[in-house]
Amino acid sequence: MELYLIRHPRPDVAEDTCYGHLDVGLAEPAQPVADRLRPLLPESFDLHASPLFRARALAEILGRPRLDPRLKEINFGEWEGETFNAIGDALDDWVADPIHFAAPGGESAADLAERVCAWLDELLASGPAQPQVVVAHGGPLRAIAGTLLGLPPERWLNLDFACGQASRLDLFEWGALLRWFNR
Repeated sequence: MELYLIRHPRPDVAEDTCYGHLDVGLAEPAQPVADRLRPLLPESFDLHASPLFRARALAEILGRPRLDPRLKEINFGEWEGETFNAIGDALDDWVADPIHFAAPGGESAADLAERVCAWLDELLASGPAQPQVVVAHGGPLRAIAGTLLGLPPERWLNLDFACGQASRLDLFEWGALLRWFNR
């Protein structure tokens, strides 16, 4: 099975702002991004997306997405919309344990991975016959690719999915093959 992972276009949010579940707009229109990505995608595919606007806007141009809240970005709880300066020294706890730390009222990367992998398990169990395209966020895409490539969660941050770019994995009975990354 061909699996295409697409990160949403660049969001309209200040660079020093913590956002995850925060439903922000786009800093660039989705149509030119879709036009650029379309030649990289197969003619026919099933489309899945996060319901957050920055992913949904692109997905709706590419086709008729199945929206699933499990594909949302990490929930930073009380940190959502705050600047990193305002969060201050609390960031040190996150840096010390980026997988298991959760912001107050939020979720950890491990929690995110659990919900995203539940979605992935359902997708794979359905035995899709055609290619699958996912439009989501950096966190969920890292969890999907990291899991399929057999990387330990501590290495998932090494997978830097760029905004408005697509990556392709081919899935076989024996495992996954990364065909290309950030095109």
